[in-house]
Amino acid sequence: MNNLLDNKIEFLKGVGPKRAAILNKELNIYTYNDLLNYFPFRHIDKSRIYNVTEIDNDNIYYQIAGRIDNIKSFGSPRLTRITANLTDETGTIELVWFKGLKWIKTRFLPNQKYLLFGKASSFNNKFNFVHPDIEDFNPDDFTQGESLQGVYNTTEMMKTQGLGTKSIAKLVKTLLFQVKESIQEVFPKYILEKETLISRSAAYFNIHLPSDPHQLQLSVNRLKFEEHFFFQLQLLHNKKNRELYVKGYPFKVVGKYFNDFYANHLPFPLTNAQKRVIREIRQDLGAGTQMNRLLQGDVGSGKTIVALMVMLIALDNGFQAALMAPTEILAAQHLDTIQKLLENMPVEIALLTGSTKARQRKIIHEGLQSSKLQILIGTHALIEENVQFKQLGITVIDEQHRFGVAQRARMQEKHDIPPHILVMTATPIPRTLAMTQYGDLNNSRIDEMPPGRKMVETRHLYQNQRLQMIGFLKKQIGYGRQIYIVYPLIRESEKLDLINLMEGYESLLRDFPEPDYRICMVHGQMKAADKDFEMQRFVKGQAHIMVATTVIEVGVNIPNASVMVIEHADRFGLSQLHQLRGRVGRGADQSYCLLMTDFKLTAEAKRRMATMVRTNDGFEIAEVDLQLRGPGETQGTRQSGQIEFKLGNLLQDEKLIKYVRHLVNQILDDDPQLLKPDNQILKSHFEKIFKKTFDWSRIS
Repeated sequence: MNNLLDNKIEFLKGVGPKRAAILNKELNIYTYNDLLNYFPFRHIDKSRIYNVTEIDNDNIYYQIAGRIDNIKSFGSPRLTRITANLTDETGTIELVWFKGLKWIKTRFLPNQKYLLFGKASSFNNKFNFVHPDIEDFNPDDFTQGESLQGVYNTTEMMKTQGLGTKSIAKLVKTLLFQVKESIQEVFPKYILEKETLISRSAAYFNIHLPSDPHQLQLSVNRLKFEEHFFFQLQLLHNKKNRELYVKGYPFKVVGKYFNDFYANHLPFPLTNAQKRVIREIRQDLGAGTQMNRLLQGDVGSGKTIVALMVMLIALDNGFQAALMAPTEILAAQHLDTIQKLLENMPVEIALLTGSTKARQRKIIHEGLQSSKLQILIGTHALIEENVQFKQLGITVIDEQHRFGVAQRARMQEKHDIPPHILVMTATPIPRTLAMTQYGDLNNSRIDEMPPGRKMVETRHLYQNQRLQMIGFLKKQIGYGRQIYIVYPLIRESEKLDLINLMEGYESLLRDFPEPDYRICMVHGQMKAADKDFEMQRFVKGQAHIMVATTVIEVGVNIPNASVMVIEHADRFGLSQLHQLRGRVGRGADQSYCLLMTDFKLTAEAKRRMATMVRTNDGFEIAEVDLQLRGPGETQGTRQSGQIEFKLGNLLQDEKLIKYVRHLVNQILDDDPQLLKPDNQILKSHFEKIFKKTFDWSRIS
């Protein structure tokens, strides 16, 4: 039997084909269930009528009843405003409109009483209302203590078709009374009682039509709990399924490769954090199940050394290792780093990218099949069908978010027993976000920097300090240092009034004339060969300054580059600013990051600049970034079958997420496949919401 909630939205009274098409296009509302889950973004209290003299706070909503008169127009034909007075028994307050003026002039009758609802504004120490909602007032229709009213997000297109917030609220009310018997419970009785949750039907009814603030809060709590519960159920189910049913190669030996490197070739002592992470990974590798672990570490924390030592454990156990990077530049950088670290050890290493010539590819394929080639570093070329390892034991994936789920899966599907997976990211992730974004992976953090590493000194400069900045750069070049200058754009944009990269390059040629200074340029629209040529000029010290876009955010490691200048730094997010700053500070010299901006900055931009100047701690920066930007889509490009948070908030719900995760863990420890009678209701809903990707027998 078809559930009523699956009905197409056009069949709801008051919708029809034309409105349905608008709801489809503007809000992705296709079914009754979609509209049911389109929650108000706030609720307004229309249960009380205030007196004019009671208005004492701006940015607060008030409801007032009174007469409207003294309507006046001001300004030029191009910029006009209308003002009017609303008067009740206690006083008078000004109303202001900037649009819909023709209608406003004829809207109000002198002896008619109106009901106003709006947000009070303060101007010249007086309160007024700008564009308030106004309707005719009939005392007989108004009941003191009336319920809260939901306010729904709409678009301009919807409003032109009569689908403003009031119309949406009316449709939702019609829907609720029609489907309330079809809203099925998804939690067993033992969870409802233990967590004191109201029923699902009551929660949906009261989030749209709450009788009072308490009922609204109970509804939000219930539905928010449900969102987090099933999201964690998906993550932890996948994780536990792998641990229980997916075999992995047991790496029992830590032998000559690992021990020789550790004793004789390690360029610097490991930090305590690196040692801890290696112990965690070794424990996974010896368990006999496939490892899936996320390795977080700030720029320069030593993730590559950890990854290399883990790959050497694979070699000690007779297996091969692969390292996947998202770009050819980064893959080549990993090859150079690892070759230097292993130059005195008998380890065969090769690089495979889209640019690798056919002859070299043949040698690599033969080396993989014979096991002569032990470590293969490359881009997505590693997942091509003809790339076959004889016995791949571990895959290290750098910057995992740049690879699609399908791409990563293909690396595993080539093998009867999938290789161990170590995912590395240089983007520090706040703990709450990590529980959600990478909750199906074990998580390790390198939260300690190598000893003796100098912190990059960060300064925020304004455009009137440009001459001072140029003098500083010339002094650094005089010391033999190199400099990055990064721009947000390549060419002029009509929308953004920015100095673009091309103009900046030409200006720098005047400030740093040849032959005393040499400048190279790199951006994403260049041909690969040209980009590599320019990059190599900088790598070899043949250029003093590299002018670039964010193509250098990852994959460039020049120890002699000690200054990073970021033009229009306010146009970059905190995470990106921190990544760019990480390109310097890789040598023994003191390094600098100069953030160039205009004077006019938003409060958020000022906080970003202040945060960058204050701290080099990537995890602290990530926390501030999460507060400023919000979590966005927790999974990046969202995969089908994943819950999209409508009420859940990663900033506010950290305690709830931890609690729910613990509860789900307990349930799955007791009943991994949700086969017990009490848990059948959980399994049924789980299968429904994840039906496109759901499969109890395979890894996700």
